[in-house]
Amino acid sequence: MSDNFRSKVVTQGVQRSPNRAMLRAVGFQDADFTKAIVGVANGYSTITPCNMGINQLAQRAEAGIKNAGAMPQLFGTITISDGISMGTEGMKYSLVSREVIADSIETACNGQSMDGVIAIGGCDKNMPGAMIAIARMNIPAIFVYGGTIKPGHYNGKDLTVVSSFEAVGEYSAGKINEDELLAVERRACPGAGSCGGMYTANTMSSAFEAMGMSLPYSSTMAAEDDEKADSTEESAKVLVEAIRHQLLPRQIITRKSIENAISVIMAVGGSTNAVLHFLAIARAAGVELNLDDFETIRGRIPVLCDLKPSGRYVATDLHKAGGIPQVMKMLLLHGLLHGDCITITGKTIAETLADVPDEPSPDQDVIRPWNNPMYAQGHLAILRGNLATEGAVAKITGVKKPVITGPARVFDSEEECLDAILAGKIKAGDVIVIRYEGPKGGPGMREMLAPTSAIIGAGLGDAVGLITDGRFSGGTYGMVVGHVAPEAAVGGNIALVEEGDSITIDANSRLLQLNISDAELASRRANWTPRPPRYTQGILAKYAKLVSSSSVGAVTDLDLFNE
Repeated sequence: MSDNFRSKVVTQGVQRSPNRAMLRAVGFQDADFTKAIVGVANGYSTITPCNMGINQLAQRAEAGIKNAGAMPQLFGTITISDGISMGTEGMKYSLVSREVIADSIETACNGQSMDGVIAIGGCDKNMPGAMIAIARMNIPAIFVYGGTIKPGHYNGKDLTVVSSFEAVGEYSAGKINEDELLAVERRACPGAGSCGGMYTANTMSSAFEAMGMSLPYSSTMAAEDDEKADSTEESAKVLVEAIRHQLLPRQIITRKSIENAISVIMAVGGSTNAVLHFLAIARAAGVELNLDDFETIRGRIPVLCDLKPSGRYVATDLHKAGGIPQVMKMLLLHGLLHGDCITITGKTIAETLADVPDEPSPDQDVIRPWNNPMYAQGHLAILRGNLATEGAVAKITGVKKPVITGPARVFDSEEECLDAILAGKIKAGDVIVIRYEGPKGGPGMREMLAPTSAIIGAGLGDAVGLITDGRFSGGTYGMVVGHVAPEAAVGGNIALVEEGDSITIDANSRLLQLNISDAELASRRANWTPRPPRYTQGILAKYAKLVSSSSVGAVTDLDLFNE
């Protein structure tokens, strides 16, 4: 029986002779036209260290596909470097790139009638973008993470790119001199791979492994290590078997497997962005998921890993300590994972984890033992109140003051806020409001890593609150609340906050409240008018027109025909 379940429409029959003629030009021989055609979605670029090593992985994937008896077709997809575009207008394209990646993979695979796809990505949006496309198309697929960067070193400390952002704040606060700032800059990113802490890239790779769409241990491997290339070739072979057995993504991406992924995100202390991305992935897969589901799972999952940004270790340390399988085994033993979920290998989660130790090695402290977690409950909380009637997302673990009430310091862009922080105009007790940075208002929902890192660097991390309708980097920590919805651009109450208003952030009660009367709020609303679009042509204009609320994943295909 042939394996070309979909591609036979372009390779079989007399009428497809011209199609075959073109395929012969790219290497097909007579015997190849009954083989599966497998796409290799290659996120390689030299835009960012996250993706600079991916081309070699794509070549290993091609070799693996051929050795497994199928025919690879390599195509490229884009990336935006969050770390390089951070704090600039360019960062508005970051979340937009998630949709471009999803659309480009869907376009290539469906346009060429491919039988399956192996997607290889590095920077933050590569992963959710690829998984959204995989879930939409529902053709056999596997995701390969490009790998994490190894840590830099300075003064006996491990460095990541966030170290450099925080050093800017330290320099502006007079805590380090220019030579020290430059020393951190020169050492923070020593080679290829995605940002090293449990930031968004490593969070999403870990979650995809937990969900069963990537091979065990693959999510925490270093980009530059040989095992990453070996795992990529093995992933290609596994995918060809999945094509032969027609094991489809929607058999793997289910409500249960997404719950597994969210449980692991909580256990490793992952990025707030995972909330946004899994809402979008679930929708693409036809799985019901909402913000309250994250809160439910948070309540039962302890934080087991001591990882940056707020902890001590990086992803390569987690890998040495047993990686995601070790974390998953602990959750499984305590009834907090669905062990019957199928994975891309055809094995269940329980079968995959059968030989993993019940407890982590006592010779390491990256993964805590079950009876001594970092925190008893998960770290990603959903806050609501009159400032976030649809919800907002906060990291609440590691915050020394879980409740803050203070005067609003209002900024209508990230740049205005950063200037104020670096100029020393933000004081302990302030609650910073950064608005008109949401999905529509930005547009593009920029990450506020520069302001939050500057706050940490200035020594105000435990003394200042920050809320925004934008996002946060996975490298952010402190009393910060993002994804405030409805956003300012559509008339959310965050648009009505005035300088000096009292705002309460209460992590314990999961409350985000503007402390003014309903009458005053109604009066302000009557006087509010929407701002004109910031862009009137091009991709940002199209995105602003189509994008949904962050509370449902900031997707661009919601209710397209219901207007």
